[in-house]
Amino acid sequence: MTHERTVVRGGLVITAADESHADVLIEGERVVALAATGSDVAAGWQADRTIDATDCYVIPGGVDAHTHMELPFGGTSASDTFETGTRAAAFGGTTTIVDFAVQSVGHSLREGLDAWHEKAQGNCAIDYAFHMIMSDVTEHSLKEMDLLVEEGVTSFKLFMAYPGVFYSDDGRILRAMQRSAANGGLIMMHAENGIAIDVLVEQALAAGHTDPRYHGEVRRELLEAEATHRAIQLARVAGAPLYVVHVSAEQAVAEIAQARDLGLNVFGETCPQYLFLSTDNLAEPDFEGAKYVCSTPLRPKEHQAALWRGLRTNDLSVVSTDHCPFCFVGQKELGRGDFSKIPNGLPGVENRMDLLHQAVLDGHISRRRWIELACATPARMFGLYPRKGTIAPGADADVVIFDPQERYTMSAATHHMNVDYSAYEGREVTGRARTVLSRGAVVVDGGEYLGHAGHGTFVPRATSQYLL
Repeated sequence: MTHERTVVRGGLVITAADESHADVLIEGERVVALAATGSDVAAGWQADRTIDATDCYVIPGGVDAHTHMELPFGGTSASDTFETGTRAAAFGGTTTIVDFAVQSVGHSLREGLDAWHEKAQGNCAIDYAFHMIMSDVTEHSLKEMDLLVEEGVTSFKLFMAYPGVFYSDDGRILRAMQRSAANGGLIMMHAENGIAIDVLVEQALAAGHTDPRYHGEVRRELLEAEATHRAIQLARVAGAPLYVVHVSAEQAVAEIAQARDLGLNVFGETCPQYLFLSTDNLAEPDFEGAKYVCSTPLRPKEHQAALWRGLRTNDLSVVSTDHCPFCFVGQKELGRGDFSKIPNGLPGVENRMDLLHQAVLDGHISRRRWIELACATPARMFGLYPRKGTIAPGADADVVIFDPQERYTMSAATHHMNVDYSAYEGREVTGRARTVLSRGAVVVDGGEYLGHAGHGTFVPRATSQYLL
């Protein structure tokens, strides 16, 4: 089989480890060599295709470790399919997603996983993997966890929120943690005290507080911090690692920092919406605030400083999107007159790499930290490294030529996500993916989609590469 050879010339190659002016040689689906730009070695490379990356960054494709394509929620479903969502991800410089397969109460993990394989297979523009949401911890599903780990589904999400839907009590959580301590899986936790939140929701609605802003008020910061603390202690008792998803509150960051100071396998993730948006958005008039309803909720602006600090100190290790879009018309509107009926979720899979690059320009993080948070650490955290998350010989040729000078305005009119609004409408950013390769194939070039549904393949994962 002949492998097409591609050379990416003249760019600044940025990985989590270093930056260098280097040319990249790709054969077929893999990176085979890097050599200093202008060197005899690089000059000697023959190629079928040459990509000029002068004045651009050459970075690993983004790894978004938290997406929800086609997720059924609140009587409707997320508006992005695996086809539209992965295409939008590619436009945004993300070349791997880890989505969540869902076990329904009364059903097996296997049934849930099979259903998600069916949704994704043959439809993805980029590579994908799965986590498993456990909604029903039973003797049977605990045994199934071991089998899934062997098949490369090595992480399991549990919920302290959403009673009656995804919620697990502390006993079930402890059992799942004990199982993962034995089989090497990683427990991911939605840490909010859902039982207490439901009381506050009921009281707010009874008092006539129905607007979207009350979504943020009832899901209190202290109830995120309390649940985060409880999850950490349960994980300590079980001797299991813990990954806390979508951390939004300063008090929750403090709980994670304290655990990490003790040397525990506790990791925190945050999302762009918590770094760039706030309760000001939830309070927008005429029900516009519904666009920004997600859980954990957006917080007052002052929490942003704590999140950026957490990202610099590594108390927060990953930035994912929790991409779970619902259209304003016909979906978010289900909650007019009752904020608790607004489907929870925001679109963002296309925006993450650019927003984090903007954070580099704004002085929040370094260039290498950008790549660490968006590519390398999520790949390591979920057993995909070094196949994903870096540019090195042997790695998949998931390579992005990123123009750090291009300025554009984020808008629903121009994004590729299948949703009728942008959470970042009108925000001007500098820096954008120009050419995107997935396993050596050019899927996006200069704003044009050259990929196709079915190029993306399922990637089985090893266990987390961070565990002590």
